Amino acid sequence: MSKTIAPEIPPQGMVAPAPAAVQLHEVSKSYDGRVVLQDITLAAATGEFVCLLGASGCGKTTLLNLVAGLDQTTAGRVTVAGDVRPALMFQEPALFPWLSAARNVELALRLRGVPKALRTAQARELLDVVRLADAADKRPHELSGGMRQRVALARALAQDSPVLLMDEPFAALDAITRDALHEELVRVWQQTGRTILFVTHNVREAAVLAQRIVLLGSRPGRVIREWQVDLPSPRRIEATTTSALAGEITEHLRKEIARHGDH
Repeated sequence: MSKTIAPEIPPQGMVAPAPAAVQLHEVSKSYDGRVVLQDITLAAATGEFVCLLGASGCGKTTLLNLVAGLDQTTAGRVTVAGDVRPALMFQEPALFPWLSAARNVELALRLRGVPKALRTAQARELLDVVRLADAADKRPHELSGGMRQRVALARALAQDSPVLLMDEPFAALDAITRDALHEELVRVWQQTGRTILFVTHNVREAAVLAQRIVLLGSRPGRVIREWQVDLPSPRRIEATTTSALAGEITEHLRKEIARHGDH
């Protein structure tokens, strides 16, 4: 006999937690017998900004590929709410050099099936979101590195997915440009309400951006520590609270690297 269970109602004055946009349950991944990720259980709430932090080689990109559906788990399961395909943004902008910024964004709209008559206007609206409306007709070689990454961000937004996966998108940029793009990304995240999983090995970057920071250990990659970041955004690394958080995380990361080095 089936039984209907009423939804749990939070006590008066309490806010119900946001539903999970992404869930990983006891996820493991191996390649040729080598375990890369082991028993990863992790969830990102709808609209949450989560940074996945860890040393190079700890499986951060592999985890992102599993969420994106570009690879399959060896064990466990990955669930994206609504079975939507997450949008992806990589370290390299990978723009087509012969196309303008607007035309690069239009490609994502075309793949979504947006009618041709609407694509031009929508592409320019998305470039306006990343503050590049004036550069819509410029080709990639006419843009700075930071501007090219903003075009790549607009293209990712054009995929219209509620989940955005970002794999070290600012790693190749100089510090000043990276700081500026951190502010832009936080603004876009707050404006669009996307759920963001952001991969980085830069503690400073994680402390400035994330609502929650997940530290992954190495060989095999696994969750070893999490920080819930209640500091208001946008943040500056020079602020005492932000730098203190970065310092605490750095100590844990150093211990993990040293522990790994002993084996």
